[in-house]
Amino acid sequence: MRQTRPPRGSRRGTPQVRLRAGFVVIAMVLSVFGARLVQLQGVDPNSYAAMAAAEGLVEVDLPAERGDILDRNGKALADSVDGLMIVADPLMTAEKAPEIARFLYRELDVDYATTLNRLREEGSRYEYIARRVPATKANQVIAAAEKAKYKGLYTQHDPLRDYPVGDVAANLVGFLGTDEPLAGLERTFDDQLSGTDGSARYEVGAGNRIPLGENTVTDPVDGQDLQTTIDLDLQWYTQRVLRQTVQAAGGDSGFAVVMDTRTGEILAEADHPTFDANFPTESPKADLGSRALQDVYEPGSVEKVLTLSALIDLGLMTPRTQLVVPPSLQREDSPIGDWFDHGTIRLTLAGVLAKSSNIGTVLAADHFKAGQLHEYLSRFGLGQRTDIGVRGETDGLLPAPGEWTHQMQDRIAFGQSLSVNGVQMAAAVNTIANGGVRVSPSLIMGSATTDEGDVVGTDTTTERRVISEEAARQTMLMMERVVDPEAGVAPGAAVPGYRVAGKTGTAQAVGEECACYDGTFTVSFAGFAPADDPKFTVYVVVKNPRNGGGGGSVAGPAFSKIMAYALKRYAVPPTGTRPSRLPVEW
Repeated sequence: MRQTRPPRGSRRGTPQVRLRAGFVVIAMVLSVFGARLVQLQGVDPNSYAAMAAAEGLVEVDLPAERGDILDRNGKALADSVDGLMIVADPLMTAEKAPEIARFLYRELDVDYATTLNRLREEGSRYEYIARRVPATKANQVIAAAEKAKYKGLYTQHDPLRDYPVGDVAANLVGFLGTDEPLAGLERTFDDQLSGTDGSARYEVGAGNRIPLGENTVTDPVDGQDLQTTIDLDLQWYTQRVLRQTVQAAGGDSGFAVVMDTRTGEILAEADHPTFDANFPTESPKADLGSRALQDVYEPGSVEKVLTLSALIDLGLMTPRTQLVVPPSLQREDSPIGDWFDHGTIRLTLAGVLAKSSNIGTVLAADHFKAGQLHEYLSRFGLGQRTDIGVRGETDGLLPAPGEWTHQMQDRIAFGQSLSVNGVQMAAAVNTIANGGVRVSPSLIMGSATTDEGDVVGTDTTTERRVISEEAARQTMLMMERVVDPEAGVAPGAAVPGYRVAGKTGTAQAVGEECACYDGTFTVSFAGFAPADDPKFTVYVVVKNPRNGGGGGSVAGPAFSKIMAYALKRYAVPPTGTRPSRLPVEW
């Protein structure tokens, strides 16, 4: 009998059977992965979060780079350079925390107790130890830690603030603390300069980042630059001249302001004593601010320019108006005298200014009607902040009209019984230079918003006519006689080859302890050049000189040096016209 052959495929099954079996296997595998995926996504999230934490889920800050503070030509007054932060992983530092804390205290001068707590922080893999450490120093510390076999310390990029020109404009620029801006433009415009830090979040295991673990990065947004109106080179020179002047006079302090006559831009604002912005803690707190904006003082005879220009503007007097000036003037219960002894003299109004006669100024001011002098001084900007963007700026003090007495007006007319700040007074004198139009001073190019929400800068400059152009011109001609060696009291303020208009100031100062005139003085000189086509206004003030000098002999020569430098730097040619020859006597 023939044996029957088994059907084809009976041992391995037909193709259809094998295909069905394959689908079953694939389905089983997919079901396993699917169940795992469901578990990961929703069934047991807490257990996996705990597992991630156990392995190490780290979130770190990515510091933004701070914007630069620049001078008008783009030169850096403050910028950011390479720096590092030193960071600890407490999981690795906790065991030797006391040793490491002592090591870091020695190397970085960080607080021991605070550092010890951070090195032991439970559940953390990332703790700041020191911020903004110079890269060289940070690398030395890490190398020393590795040599001592201290594990868990490492570095991370952290831009370091640098002030490449040291003390130049430091009183305006300010400085940073460890974690925040503490003074000056750094603080006022911090929102613009600081930018926004980013962050990175990732998983680590055995001290290393897990390649396929969570990895989320939010990039930092760097801060924006802040450009000032300051001319770095002119600022440097002005500071050096001011320092020499204050020290030579034995003064307590001083400041100087240089303004662009037409635009009101502050080209230099120097203070002495000052400080190095890289090492602010090495200087007294009193030296860290801007005296030209934060100090108040009585301006003295510089104010006579404003008083006499108002009389001319009202048509009450001219530079040739004749006055008989006695040796002393009794006003109610207080006699008024001049800084120089004299008998009865005959001065023109120009002579009153050139000789800086208090008596002559008071006699001239008698022509004002009630409230007129106050109105003019207010329009010149006295008693009002300039709001150029410097924290702590003072208003000065211009007494309200209702508070004025005859004696008070007498004193205010020649610059006492009112107070100003330096930039405020410079802007007032600049009004004469600018043809009678007060232009608001500016320190910031363009516009920027302060931490108080005020928008400041050259884009917000305002102009206000205070006196007529002709009144300003006639006042300028009188001011020229102040520096004339034959007529005035400040020949040392002259600038060879240029016409200069100016005015001295010497005012008794009010003592802090007695709140009275204590015998100390503030001396000053304010002026502009070329007198008949002004480009710059310069104002120099010295507090309490001990060499017996006044505004003409102390501040006048400093004015001359600063003005000469500015004229040369900006290639301003002499006008070639003849200076004023107004009569000073009759």
